[in-house]
Amino acid sequence: MKDTKKAQKRDSKAKVVSHGVGRRKTAVARVWLRRGKGDILVNGKPYKEYFGTDFTRTIAYTPFHVMQVANYDAEINVCGGGEHSQADAIKLGIARALVTHNPDIRPDLRKFRLLTVDSRVKERKKYGQRGARRKFQFVKR
Repeated sequence: MKDTKKAQKRDSKAKVVSHGVGRRKTAVARVWLRRGKGDILVNGKPYKEYFGTDFTRTIAYTPFHVMQVANYDAEINVCGGGEHSQADAIKLGIARALVTHNPDIRPDLRKFRLLTVDSRVKERKKYGQRGARRKFQFVKR
């Protein structure tokens, strides 16, 4: 029984076409692409089940939709951040994985800004202030 599990793991690892990592805010997504019929698994669940809104589902699926590619299965491990930043991290990870497999599609992905890293993060709170930029209310008397 153990030997068959090891063989299955080896077979699934052998079919990996490419790998990509995407980051957004504190979310990190590791993406493995395999030949298949277009299934996307995020942390072991189908992506339509993992993401609660259509907006985040659309963001995560964007690279496949733009390139009109449906012959890859994506296995994704994502952690950190919120739902929206996880979807953005997955989008970047899938785009990078597609580029490592086929470098010819890089200009098309660039045109749709799918390889651009959104580096904006929350600014830290400063001492002597109420927030990152908000000051305490000034009292004259």
